Amino acid sequence: MKYKGYLIDLDGTIYKGTELIPAGKRFIEKLQQTGTPFLFVTNNTTKSPQTVAKRLQNEFGIYVTPETVYTATLATIDYMNELNHGKSVYIIGEYGLKQAIFDAGFVYDEAAPDYVVVGLDSDLTYEKVVKATLAIQRGATFIGTNPDLNIPTERGLLPGAGSVVRFVEATTQVEPIYIGKPKAIIMNKAMAVLGTSRDETIMVGDNYLTDITAGIKNDIDTLLVTTGFTKPEEVKNLHVPPTYVVSSLDEWDFA
Repeated sequence: MKYKGYLIDLDGTIYKGTELIPAGKRFIEKLQQTGTPFLFVTNNTTKSPQTVAKRLQNEFGIYVTPETVYTATLATIDYMNELNHGKSVYIIGEYGLKQAIFDAGFVYDEAAPDYVVVGLDSDLTYEKVVKATLAIQRGATFIGTNPDLNIPTERGLLPGAGSVVRFVEATTQVEPIYIGKPKAIIMNKAMAVLGTSRDETIMVGDNYLTDITAGIKNDIDTLLVTTGFTKPEEVKNLHVPPTYVVSSLDEWDFA
């Protein structure tokens, strides 16, 4: 089947850490050559679309615009604007997450914010969790940028944003609103940006738990490439199989 739109993961699909996956680059170049709309959809909240696009160019020789990158940060901002509960926020997260939210017109408030947004924070402290906990207890809307419990690195699987969110959830006994893959919020927002219908769109990624589950749960066909998180030997045991499975994106037939 020829798909008219592609939602594509980055790490593990196009590159792996600091190493390019050559087939991933060829995959993007093919989409560009045919003029097929695509959007990178990432749970990473530490980098802006501008930074991601610049990294793709400088490190991997992939030339795309920031408009082709949709992050969990952008989805969080879009969701808060849609919810329209107010414009004050307390954030646990990296500089990229905070700056994007403030640039979107939200203001910092640690005492009585309208929202508490929790993401990955490499400088997490007990006091930050205390402030988030008290704000949520006072009625702030609790948002988790994404549910990823771990992030794969050269050192191994490190705590992800979901682990930080779980910490705050445990202290407040309040269930967060999750934004990132595999949740519907980021997928619905990404589909609106991409502009194609669900039945003519495919989600491409290496992680069954996030990328592929995002497609399955949101009625979008899926292409699992086993170059990253989900290993080839795991495929036969997946509860709901992806629409397609390849060992390299070079195997994908665009026709």
